Amino acid sequence: MKVGTLIGKTVGFVSANIHSSVSGTVLKIDKALDTSGYKRDAVFIQVEGDQWEEKIDRSETVVKSCTLTSKEIIDKISAAGIVGMGGATFPTHVKLLPPPGTKAEVLIINGVECEPYLTSDHQLMLEKTEEILVGTTLLMKAINVEKAVIGIENNKKDAIARFTAAVKSYPGISVQPLKVQYPQGGEKQLIDAILGRQVPSGALPISVGAVVQNVGTAFAVYEAVQKNKPLVERVVTVTGKDLKNPCNILSRVGISVGDLIQFAGGLPETTGKIVCGGPMMGKAIASVEVPVTKGTSGILIIPTLESKRKRMRECIRCTKCIQVCPMGLNPTLLMNLSEFGEWEKAEKGRITDCIECGSCSFTCPSDRPLLDYIRMGKGKVMGIIRARKG
Repeated sequence: MKVGTLIGKTVGFVSANIHSSVSGTVLKIDKALDTSGYKRDAVFIQVEGDQWEEKIDRSETVVKSCTLTSKEIIDKISAAGIVGMGGATFPTHVKLLPPPGTKAEVLIINGVECEPYLTSDHQLMLEKTEEILVGTTLLMKAINVEKAVIGIENNKKDAIARFTAAVKSYPGISVQPLKVQYPQGGEKQLIDAILGRQVPSGALPISVGAVVQNVGTAFAVYEAVQKNKPLVERVVTVTGKDLKNPCNILSRVGISVGDLIQFAGGLPETTGKIVCGGPMMGKAIASVEVPVTKGTSGILIIPTLESKRKRMRECIRCTKCIQVCPMGLNPTLLMNLSEFGEWEKAEKGRITDCIECGSCSFTCPSDRPLLDYIRMGKGKVMGIIRARKG
């Protein structure tokens, strides 16, 4: 097989195709650990050279014109296995097909990247400005809207300047500088910041007329539609205070986290924890053999002294976790309900609205692992809801 060969075909509506990111021979189909520590089906390939599928255009020429219809664009996005590149990895073609009775009014491109340490989206915006804008026009055409807004936080002034100058050639697209505020990269928070509209509890962004896509997704859409390139690589931030050469790497999907760390100078002796993602929403991994996936935005090396958890103490009812929760939840209550398996009460407490930003745990003076319990409870409740609907 070659780079770009289809090796896993979608069989459900909310799923995405998988393509080979290398050329070579399939050795086996077996289980491999993912970033959450679960074993998942994986295709193991013996790498032999680097041959790409002939249909993929690997030139640097920016292709702007597109005569495809909305359906044809969505079909190409689906065939290329494009997913949300901000970390959620929700299939992009599904997001572009709004439920009956809803209609998109505006497309929002998420260039916020509010997680500390991560700079992969920022780097992409600086180097692939035109491609992202073409991808934005393709997404606009796919959902039949005339307006798109690119939201970028004010700490990325160079990216704001680049896009502000470039959008003059793209009718209907504007740039919205935003104040630096975590977790503004969340869909609902970004919609509120840009449009002043609040998405109701349990509802999707389309309920207020918005469709949100990450800048990385817009770039991947450009490559899929204009270059016939499936999603086989992405930009990954590899960083940490003691890392010798922190950098952003254009990485193939499937390469091990350890290989990227080695490229960035090797694992420091002071390493206490390796996190896939950012320090707030990322998850610690048990092995550097974990592969890079479509949703791997960063690899963070945390020193031992900073990685040790402090002893959990009793809640002092200070309400700081409630004050910082962007979704208006009661984190300490949801932690208690999750700890004791009160799933019905947890559902009524809107545990599924949690965006897992980690603000509650970060601000807690008693060092209580609020997010850990809420994340566990959220998974349980969502499973119960799915079973009920099924």
